[in-house]
Order: sequence, then C-alpha cells, then structure tokens
Amino acid sequence: MKIKNNFLNVSFALLFVASFFGCDQMNVFEKSINIPDLKWQSNFNAIGDFNIDDSTVEYKIYLVLRHTDKYEYNNIWLNLGLQQANESMQIQKINIKLGNDANGWDGIGMNDIWEVRKLISQSTLKKGAYKFQISQIMRNNPLLHIMNAGLRIEKAK
Repeated sequence: MKIKNNFLNVSFALLFVASFFGCDQMNVFEKSINIPDLKWQSNFNAIGDFNIDDSTVEYKIYLVLRHTDKYEYNNIWLNLGLQQANESMQIQKINIKLGNDANGWDGIGMNDIWEVRKLISQSTLKKGAYKFQISQIMRNNPLLHIMNAGLRIEKAK
C-alpha cells in the first residue's frame, strides 16, 4: 500500500509541475525551410515570416542550420535578409563556422545529421510583421548536404 501511495504522490507532483510549466509562454519563434534534395541552389531562398508583439525587450536572433556528416566544409557563407513590413530587405553577408578538423562538427548531432544554432544578433525589434530570407553564397552550386535553414528568435533573458 505504501508503494501505491508513493506512486500516486510522485504522479501528482509530476502532473502539477507539468501543468505549471505548461502554462508559461515560450516566447520563441523558430522556422526552418527544407532544402530540396539536399542540394542548395544559389537561387533558392529559404523564406519565412514572423511577428513581434513586444518592442520593449531585446531579442536574440539565431541562424538554425541542419546538415549531414558529408558536408564538405567547416563553414558556410550566407546572405541573411530581414525585412519589416513596408521597408526594404536588409541583407547581411555572414560566415557561419560549422566545425573544425580538430574537434569535429559544432552543434548537436544524431547519427550523421548535425544541427547548429548560431547567434546572429541581439537587439530590440519594432513591433510588427517581419520576413526573412536566407541564401547560400558558397562557390559550389548546388551546395550539397544541407538539409534546412531557418531562424530562431527568442526573448533575451
């Protein structure tokens, strides 16, 4: 009988903790766009949109990229564009380190798939709708073994 009571107490405690944290808003946006056939053509843009509702806080903007173990380089050059409604697209050329020969790939790996999140900027954003676009600007066209690319935006703590 004591084991049954302990099980019920633990179950109730876990349910309480889950419901408490389940009500908290995550304050995160993340969208990744699949690269067709793992062959990123230089004219293919990973495009998405998001909304900012609170302009009083800082946001962290991350690039999210998934690639296979067969990717040939330790880095990737990208054009990252960000546009607020009724404004022109602001494009930034960025070089993202994905790993090195001594330590292997950065990020989180599972079998032969790797995901990296790289902080691009931290700043306040105006309230409203935004669009983003990401394109590869490497010498290879198509760029092989890239699975998807996108953005993650979260409120800074």
